[in-house]
Amino acid sequence: MKSEPQLHPPQPSRRDFLKGAAAVATTLVAPGILLYKTGQAATGLNRQARWGLLIDTNALSEADVDACVTACQREHGWRVQDGSETDAQWVRKVTLEDRASGHRSFLPMMCQHCESPPCVDVCPTGASFKRADGIVLVNKHTCIGCRYCMMACPYKARSFIHENLKDQLAVAPRGKGTVESCTLCVHRIDRDGANAVPACAEAVNRGDSKAILFGDLNDPQSEISRRLRQLGGTRIRADLGLNPGVRYQGL
Repeated sequence: MKSEPQLHPPQPSRRDFLKGAAAVATTLVAPGILLYKTGQAATGLNRQARWGLLIDTNALSEADVDACVTACQREHGWRVQDGSETDAQWVRKVTLEDRASGHRSFLPMMCQHCESPPCVDVCPTGASFKRADGIVLVNKHTCIGCRYCMMACPYKARSFIHENLKDQLAVAPRGKGTVESCTLCVHRIDRDGANAVPACAEAVNRGDSKAILFGDLNDPQSEISRRLRQLGGTRIRADLGLNPGVRYQGL
């Protein structure tokens, strides 16, 4: 028995559509800009480590947090371009005020590099991913700009690139129509490992005084783990159970 001829061509599946869209998105990234190393491809990736930050808000002035933002802009090239205002916010300044005393504190807010990142859960193409060492990144060649991850992030740590780009840096691939956020200065980590110092920390640390401490949260002997044991640390929105890799003191 012959089957009936199809009156309409088969429609592509949603997965096929997303694959095609991702291929188109590839062209938006500037030629010659290399992708970040993924958890599978990174050379020398420390799979036992979980990199994180410990930020002492008591040691940070408003000027210090402004310096963090400026250092991040300079390191990754997400400054204002062509006179247009960019809404990029790899790191931003947050002001907290105690209503009773009037005391104000300032802290840098960036991607929290969650152990269970909601941005990764909702990404339809896998462009948002977490490396084996806990760093959460965006693959600009497969990001289709749907912005689901921006809606899912409780920290408002991601932003969308609307403007045309120029003078990109090889260490920070960007692409119009894609999403971006703090990378924890992954290029420094891949180069220096546990000795790495992210740009924000470099901008405010003075001598032995480390207002922003980078290190391995999985290593009980690391300086960041020892300080957390001694002084504790706060996870922002700990109620969500995301276990962020960025901790704060003084909140």
